[in-house]
Amino acid sequence: MVMLKSFLEFVTEWRGWGQFGIGDATPTRIWIILVKAISHDVKAKPISSTSSSSISQLCNGSGWAQVSLSMILALLDDGHEAVYAAIERHLLFAQTAAIMEILHSILGLVRSPVSSTLPQITGRLFITWGILWSFPETHSHILVTPLIISWSITESITSWKIYYNSLQVIRYSFFGIKESFGFTPSWLLWLRYSTFIVCYPVGMVSEVGLIYIAFPFMKASEKYCIGMPNKWNFSFDYFYFSTFLMALYVPVFPYLLRHMVAQRKKALSKAKTT
Repeated sequence: MVMLKSFLEFVTEWRGWGQFGIGDATPTRIWIILVKAISHDVKAKPISSTSSSSISQLCNGSGWAQVSLSMILALLDDGHEAVYAAIERHLLFAQTAAIMEILHSILGLVRSPVSSTLPQITGRLFITWGILWSFPETHSHILVTPLIISWSITESITSWKIYYNSLQVIRYSFFGIKESFGFTPSWLLWLRYSTFIVCYPVGMVSEVGLIYIAFPFMKASEKYCIGMPNKWNFSFDYFYFSTFLMALYVPVFPYLLRHMVAQRKKALSKAKTT
């Protein structure tokens, strides 16, 4: 509940809404936007009727572009210790907005299967909120930098689209151009299905490493733990919960990697025959 409250406060206070035609980001207006995104209303326009495409670009393209730019500037100015402080607000928004990908997958609005989308997004959410946001002691660790680099590369790329220019997400640039013009540039197709080869293992190692680094602070703080006795007769230890999630990387990582390799092979083979 503490993490949820923090995210809701962050969303309503985010100053970047203005560039998308959203003056006052009240909870009601945010809710309208999310409903529009879920319903995939492609005929909608900002803000009274926002399109799913615009929401995807807002939540992913702009968010990850700001994460990437802030990370680069922080690295150049102050080194890896300053990366998290520079990107925190943009990261919390961009990564949490990815929940929409799970909803779109469940509702059948996209082709991505729930079996691959759910573990990937929930894993990143756990790292974002359950590790980085929850334990400030991890913020200055060097593993934060490769983590954000790997996430940003797979999500962001500078792409030129006809009628306007902006920093877009690789996936959303890919689908946007495909839906608009019926084709995608070969280089964008290759990026869409190849960046994971390097970034995914780097991201996985960074995620597991950060969980491990947070272990001593989990034990010392007992944050999110519920001890006995209590009126619910229930106990919860966040350390063991995190250990369990970290162990899940062993079976989940190969599964997701095989899925992505198969998707890459299928997509690139199809492109060669057309």
